Amino acid sequence: MPRQLVKTHIALIGCVCLCLLGYLSWFESQAQQAAAQTAQLDFDSPSSLAVVVNKNRPLADPAYVPAELHDAGGVLLRPEAAGAFSRLNADAAAAGVGITAVSGYRTAADQAHIHDSYTASYGPETADGISARAGYSEHQTGLAMDIGNADGSCALEACFEATPAGAWAAANAHRYGFVVRYPDGAAPVTGFAYEPWHLRFVGTELAAKLHRSGQTLEQFAGLPPAPNY
Repeated sequence: MPRQLVKTHIALIGCVCLCLLGYLSWFESQAQQAAAQTAQLDFDSPSSLAVVVNKNRPLADPAYVPAELHDAGGVLLRPEAAGAFSRLNADAAAAGVGITAVSGYRTAADQAHIHDSYTASYGPETADGISARAGYSEHQTGLAMDIGNADGSCALEACFEATPAGAWAAANAHRYGFVVRYPDGAAPVTGFAYEPWHLRFVGTELAAKLHRSGQTLEQFAGLPPAPNY
């Protein structure tokens, strides 16, 4: 092989190596930046937009009540979530999709009543798979809500996913700071069956990250799965 060609090959290999090193350095920097951002989030305080509440993580204060609650289409939510839902609802309506607020903030007593009702109707095992016990519910934070179609079709059922409201929310809710908190197939992690109607407000930045990655809050926060109490 001519000497000049050898030099050219060596130069090309050197360029590739430098590019690879540059990419690895950038990738490491991005990973460190993401880890730092995650570390800054508060997954524990009931008042935090990023709080993770599940079967292994009850509210720090079982009697927690948000400092402020606003009306959001007939249900109560924290001001940030209420404002975001108002914008989401208006934009959905402009797109020809009617979305209604079915449930929002619940007191611990409200949640206990709902869970007891499910237990009486379906038994404790089924009740625990579809309803949180008092003190373990996101609804008590004022950041979670259940939504429905204006005509009531597929209300609180998995078929809600394929309805106009369900499809629009799945595709767009993250733009307003909401995520579908209990995705299909994630019950071993979240502890709850698929609920395409259950939206959780986390803020637009975190919602965008969760939407892109397909992760649950538990996975993003690096927390263990919570399939059971």
